[in-house]
Amino acid sequence: MPSALKPAIGIDFGTTNSSVARVSSSQAGVSQVELVSIPRRGGVTESFRSVLYLERMRQAGHLRIGTWSGPTAIEHYLDADKKGRLIQSLKSYLGSSSLTGTEILGRHFSFESLIAHIVRDLRSQAEEQFGFEIRSAVVGRPVRFVGADSEAQETFAVERLRHAFELAGFESISLLPEPVAAAYAYEATLEHDELILIGDFGGGTSDFSLLRVGPGVRKRGRRPDDLLGNSGLGLAGDAFDARIVRKLVSPALGAGSLLHPASKMLPAVPAWIYGNLERWHYLSFLRTRNVTEILKSARARAMEPEKIVALMTLVEEDLGFQLHQAVQRLKYELSSAESAEFRFVDGGMELRQVVSRAEFEGWIAEDLTAIEECVDGLFARTGLGFADVDRVFLTGGTSFVPAVRAIFERRFSPDRVRSGNEFTSVARGLALHAAEVS
Repeated sequence: MPSALKPAIGIDFGTTNSSVARVSSSQAGVSQVELVSIPRRGGVTESFRSVLYLERMRQAGHLRIGTWSGPTAIEHYLDADKKGRLIQSLKSYLGSSSLTGTEILGRHFSFESLIAHIVRDLRSQAEEQFGFEIRSAVVGRPVRFVGADSEAQETFAVERLRHAFELAGFESISLLPEPVAAAYAYEATLEHDELILIGDFGGGTSDFSLLRVGPGVRKRGRRPDDLLGNSGLGLAGDAFDARIVRKLVSPALGAGSLLHPASKMLPAVPAWIYGNLERWHYLSFLRTRNVTEILKSARARAMEPEKIVALMTLVEEDLGFQLHQAVQRLKYELSSAESAEFRFVDGGMELRQVVSRAEFEGWIAEDLTAIEECVDGLFARTGLGFADVDRVFLTGGTSFVPAVRAIFERRFSPDRVRSGNEFTSVARGLALHAAEVS
């Protein structure tokens, strides 16, 4: 790294995936961005799963709690005969003042310390690859945190995010809206100035920004009015997953099944148990004596006991991660095909059902409408028309969903809609911004 450049680090701590990047050099005015490569079985990845796994282990004759994150966490979880606790989507709860901490395997953890475990491991991986200590970075943040319905809640979420990074060993961080970071990544490909709309779809949030970018903007210096407007909502990939579980998986596991005699019209299993299935990392919370007794009683009295048995298997074998993978695979296949088979075969469970893209789009219709209203509201507030936008750049995993892309193609025409580096563009842009401001 040239001595003229200070370490320019960008960290995208995401709901589902995280990544780290740096500007390694600048040649002829073009910045070179390097992403951290994370080892995993079978190779490496630039996208670090934002998961945490905790498990009791014996060391030197004493019981302790081992903690792993990212690909290593998933590998330990899958290898374990007796499962510990696998945690994901922590970012979605930053704005929740009711969640200050939790007890895991008999030990209390503050909410910020759980995030700090993930961030600390990201920092360690980056330091090992880059060869220097990292104590400051530009960090991405959503336009609006999930569940933050007021400015006070937004401030609370920001303070918790900062505290988590401090616990992870950072001395200073600056925050940048994630769609703005994605815009800087897109800007690096431009030879002329453009007015662009960025759509950043994460696991928990969908964020949009309208801004001017390009070489002319960089040369004259950025101004506050280059960012014409931001908008966002706490809804994205996780919500789509929940719809698939609710419409496809839960009915196969007894949701809606009735007790004998049917005339009483009583559900065999309480609805809150199926609600926990919709966020796969909640499945561990169902492994309690109380839930076991509820399910045993339901199995004995249900009109469709085989479905309750399937639900018991899912809970007892802690197959939430495997279920999540099956849901993700269905979404991915429906992105390029008109129909696909949902396949969940693991342990003593087997669920198979063909799903059409039209069915899936019907399940998420309410979510698609919310995204449309968010985008249209942004243009209404800024006074701009769709024709004023030169380009639309979409990033994040949910941008692969055809019905999501269609929202923008209807408004801006397909030739103006672009995408690329869907899982790493935010980290790239954060690093570019870090280099610019340094």
